[in-house]
Amino acid sequence: MSQRAINLHLVSDSTGETLNSIARATLARFEDHHVVHHRWSLIRSRLQLDRVLEGLQHEPGPVLFTLVDRSLRHALEEVCERLGVPCLSVLDQVMDLLQGQIGAQAKEKRAAQHVMDADYFRRIDAMHFVLAHDDGQGTAGIHEAEVCLVGVSRSSKTPTCFYLANRGIKAANVPIVPGAPLPPELETPRCPVVGLTIETAALIEIRRHRLRLIGADGVRQSTTDYIDPDSVKAEILAARRLCTARGWPVIDVTRRSIEETAATVLQLMEAWHMRRNQGGPQAAPPPGAQGAGQGAGQGAGQGA
Repeated sequence: MSQRAINLHLVSDSTGETLNSIARATLARFEDHHVVHHRWSLIRSRLQLDRVLEGLQHEPGPVLFTLVDRSLRHALEEVCERLGVPCLSVLDQVMDLLQGQIGAQAKEKRAAQHVMDADYFRRIDAMHFVLAHDDGQGTAGIHEAEVCLVGVSRSSKTPTCFYLANRGIKAANVPIVPGAPLPPELETPRCPVVGLTIETAALIEIRRHRLRLIGADGVRQSTTDYIDPDSVKAEILAARRLCTARGWPVIDVTRRSIEETAATVLQLMEAWHMRRNQGGPQAAPPPGAQGAGQGAGQGAGQGA
């Protein structure tokens, strides 16, 4: 049965990231339904809101909004009521709950999470660190890393590191290359080291795509060890054995998104620091990530 398309308006006085995340998370549960997104960000004046209202009148549909300015909120709600379309401030219930628990009124401050404070500059610094220590570069600076990811080529190390950097985490990544030794800095690492692994078939497909992108097609693709099934399988197995020998936990990224991989890395980092601070027995790994050499969850292979 075909479903009619609906318009969804996301109205924010900031970047709109919150609304985009909420819409993406909720709409993922509705398969085979076509939703046309209308994103309106940085709406901070009546003139800017008028453009939104005009668009809403031409293509009416439900509205999700995060607006701090009360006059803009009221104007938007009045138009929605007149047009007969639902309108929801997505943060109001959460704000009411927290105000009741904290016992204080929230300040009417737009984009409070995007201020250029110490946390902001920490994220920028982390981004620079990832760039300088990507794919085995700048190994002498690994001692400054907060986590180091290791794994075979194209096992999602780089995108995971960049996602972590956006959380303010200095992440280095080092490729495990057949026949090549790891940098000496990983002999006695000062930060948690996490291995990323991936199923053979998925890795071969990612590498084939990579070769096509760089123009290395034809006979090279059919002969190179880079995508030879037996060679790739051996490479993955050798990498896992290395992680087992070093006692590094491993995450299988075959059917895991970058966000899920990064979340598991953060859990492993927390467990590593807890063990180090308490000096107690090794904490159990988080769901989806076991010690190296054991089954390590599911995930989506990405290029590294």
